[in-house]
Amino acid sequence: MRQISSLLQGLARSLSVGRERRGDGGGGEGKAAAPAVLRSSGTVWGEGSETFAAVCSRRGEKGTNQDCSIVWEGFGCQEDTIFCGIFDGHGPWGHYVAKAVRDSLPPSLLCHWQEALTLASLIDGEKRLSDCRFDLWKQSYVAACAAVDDELRRSRRLDAVYSGCTALSVVKQGDLMVIANVGDSRAVLATTSDDGTVAAVQLTVDFKPNLPQEKERIRRCNGQVYCLADEPGVYRVWKPTQDSPGLAMSRAFGDYSVKDYGVISAPEVTQRRISSRDQFAILATDGVWDVLSNEEAVQIVAGTPERGKAAKRLVECAVRAWRRKRRGIAVDDCSAICLFFHSPPS
Repeated sequence: MRQISSLLQGLARSLSVGRERRGDGGGGEGKAAAPAVLRSSGTVWGEGSETFAAVCSRRGEKGTNQDCSIVWEGFGCQEDTIFCGIFDGHGPWGHYVAKAVRDSLPPSLLCHWQEALTLASLIDGEKRLSDCRFDLWKQSYVAACAAVDDELRRSRRLDAVYSGCTALSVVKQGDLMVIANVGDSRAVLATTSDDGTVAAVQLTVDFKPNLPQEKERIRRCNGQVYCLADEPGVYRVWKPTQDSPGLAMSRAFGDYSVKDYGVISAPEVTQRRISSRDQFAILATDGVWDVLSNEEAVQIVAGTPERGKAAKRLVECAVRAWRRKRRGIAVDDCSAICLFFHSPPS
C-alpha cells in the first residue's frame, strides 16, 4: 500500500494560505479550520487494498497515466466515515491537474463541512443535525469544488488553460453515501435483488456534451458541440470560432479555455441510503466504462474471491476488453476503486 506522504500537512497549509491570499469573507474560518484538518486521524492512501476498499490504476498506451485516486479512512476524525475519489486528467498537463485536485479537494471539502456543521449546530442544535447530513455535505461539496477550481485558475505553477480533470468522489458516513460527480467517470452500486442475484445500479450521470441540458448550457454560452467526421458519436466542446479544444466532457476542473463557453466545475451531488442488500460501489474512470458495462463490472467484482484484489481484477479485465473490442485503438488509462459496505465474512 503506497502512502501519500505529507499529504495532510501540505494540503491544509495550502488551503489556509490560499484563503488568506484571497482575503475573502471566509478567510478567518478557513484558517481556523485548517488545523482541524491537520488533526484529522485516519489513513490516506492511493493504491492497494484495505478492509473496506481496493484501488488500482493502470497506464494506457497514450503516454503518462493521467488517472489518480485517493482513499481516506477516518475522514474528518469520524471512525465511520471514508472518502474515496478518482480523478482523470486530460490535456498536456492533465496528470498534474488531476493530482492537484486530488490533493486539494478532500481537505477543502472537510474544511467547508466543518464550517457548515458548526453553523448548523448553532442554529438548529444537535437534534436536527442527523436530519440534514446530506444537505450539509451537498453545500460543502459545491463550495469546495468552486474553491478548488478558483485556486487552480489562480495557480502560477500549473497551466490549466488547455488541461483539466474530472473528479468523482463519495463520502460514506454510516449508512449515508454522498456521491459528487464532475465529468464522465462513473459510480455503480452492486445490490442484491429479490431473487438473490447481484444487480447493478448506476449512481451518476456521465456528463458528456451531447446531454440535452449540458448542450443547452454550452450553446447558450456560445460554445459549440459536435463530433468530427473521423469520430462519429464522440461529441466534443469547441470554441465558437476555433476548432479547439475538443473537450469530450461538459464538466471538469481546469480547462479555462472553455469555461466561458459553458464548461463548468459544479458537481452533481446525490445520496444513497445503504441497506443490508447493498454490497459495494465501484468508482471508475471512463477507460473502464468504455469497454465494460455496469453489469459486467459488478459481476467481475462480485466474483473476485479476495476483495483486496477486486479493483486490480476489474482493471485487468478492462485492459483485456480494450485489446479485444477496440483493436488498433490505443488503450486508455484504466482506474477503479471498489468500496465495500460490510465487513468481510470471517
